[in-house]
Amino acid sequence: MTEHILVTGGAGYIGGAAVRLLLQHNYQVTVLDNFSRGHRRSLADGVPLIVGDTGNRDCLTGLFSANRFDAVMHFAAFAEVGESMLHPAKYFQNNTCSTLALVEACLVHNVSKFVFSSTCAVFGFPDSIPIPETAAKLPANPYGQSKLQTEIMLDWFHRVHGLRYAVLRYFNAAGAWDGHGEHHQPESHLIPNVLRAALGTPGAVPVFGTDYPTPDGTCVRDFIHIYDLATAHLAVLQSLETSDRQIYNLGNGTGFSVREVLAAAAHVTGRKIAFTESPRRPGDPPVLVADSGKIRRELGWMPKYTSLEEIVETAWSWHVANPNGYAE
Repeated sequence: MTEHILVTGGAGYIGGAAVRLLLQHNYQVTVLDNFSRGHRRSLADGVPLIVGDTGNRDCLTGLFSANRFDAVMHFAAFAEVGESMLHPAKYFQNNTCSTLALVEACLVHNVSKFVFSSTCAVFGFPDSIPIPETAAKLPANPYGQSKLQTEIMLDWFHRVHGLRYAVLRYFNAAGAWDGHGEHHQPESHLIPNVLRAALGTPGAVPVFGTDYPTPDGTCVRDFIHIYDLATAHLAVLQSLETSDRQIYNLGNGTGFSVREVLAAAAHVTGRKIAFTESPRRPGDPPVLVADSGKIRRELGWMPKYTSLEEIVETAWSWHVANPNGYAE
């Protein structure tokens, strides 16, 4: 029997990739999205869509009563560190409280498998690199704290109610796949902003902080392709048939600085990219690189896109084909 998966935030960047992969593997998929971050044009063709909010209990009651879901993949969240430092209540309301409503709906309607989109921001300023799953959880911003609160909540629902769940802590999602790419409004992520500049968007790319304790003074991040994130979600979904709790870090295990991203983008596009040096952003750790050995050992997951230029190339191809993103 075909499993039916509810994907919240399925019209968003990472959720949209997961929807496409689930469909390719013959799952039945329904998407719940309120379009506060997602785009109708990014939604995979033919997927049933419910326009609603994960925090709306009436919406959830109607949705779960009308459908028999085997699992939930939960991507619907706000994910901007800077915004969370300005509006923490917005992040705790959406990322934590709304997830509570969603989990409660799962329990009421006997949906026993829950895959949660978390973040490396739960680690804050880590003591050692690369970062294992066991590293101290000391978030440096409300975004990371809102995700950590949800991780703690899921653990208690597992202990008390037997909820089978997986937590996937992403590092920096990037790239494009299957005609689907990255479009946020406003856009704060490095690679799409660099590629927009290469396409001629006015203004120089801001480099936030050039005095970090890194080889070239700029932040170092671990970039992971959205296809590889999607395959990890599929792997943990399948593993929850026999395992009741999974927690994994997801990254390539290699760090690249902001200056290295600029250089890679210039090489891929063949264009000069103007940038300006700007002050540090609050809450940005100098280095975030994943130790994703655990999921590789336990589930045999391996990233397909392992080089920075390869990841940038997929994003560049999508941006060239969609210079306005998903905008009409």
